[in-house]
Amino acid sequence: MATEDPNSVNAGGASVAGRYASALFELATEQRQVAEVEAGLDRFQAMLDGSADLGRLVVSPAFSADEQTRAIKAIVDKAGIGGLAANFLQLVARNRRLFVVPDMIKSYRSLSARARGEVAAEVITAFPLEAAQVAALEDQLRAAVGGKQIKMNARVDPSLLGGLVVKMGSRMVDSSLRTKLASLKTRLKEVR
Repeated sequence: MATEDPNSVNAGGASVAGRYASALFELATEQRQVAEVEAGLDRFQAMLDGSADLGRLVVSPAFSADEQTRAIKAIVDKAGIGGLAANFLQLVARNRRLFVVPDMIKSYRSLSARARGEVAAEVITAFPLEAAQVAALEDQLRAAVGGKQIKMNARVDPSLLGGLVVKMGSRMVDSSLRTKLASLKTRLKEVR
């Protein structure tokens, strides 16, 4: 039985995450709260990245919409996330779309960065980057996009083993050791 990918492009040309993020961004723009909403979403994403229990709540179909909504309300209240960001997260929970919230946050960040004239870059590394490495990487990325400001969101994924993955818009550069080893493994199988 095939299931529909919630992030896939639909007939209207937009993903679920993109539609939700666009609606939130439009509302935040009207109310002049783009930065506040982004800060709230960033806090929620940091909590999501740091808590396996929250991750299970977000992705598990075992929790009802009411249970997810109550849990999200308690979490955002405790974290001090208010206003549009809190209302948005609770709406997403009520609509049974919490499992797409990380992609919604990425889409919102991208819209917000574009409105500021920035280019959003997601950087995934095997180990935390030092300040000098971050600065050098930002310089390289800035040069690649014609001098525009870069808003870099860095995270660590130890499964990469080494190297890094950079995503900017529809472009992705994967120089991770994991990908290189997988490619080598595939080529070795072809030799047989």
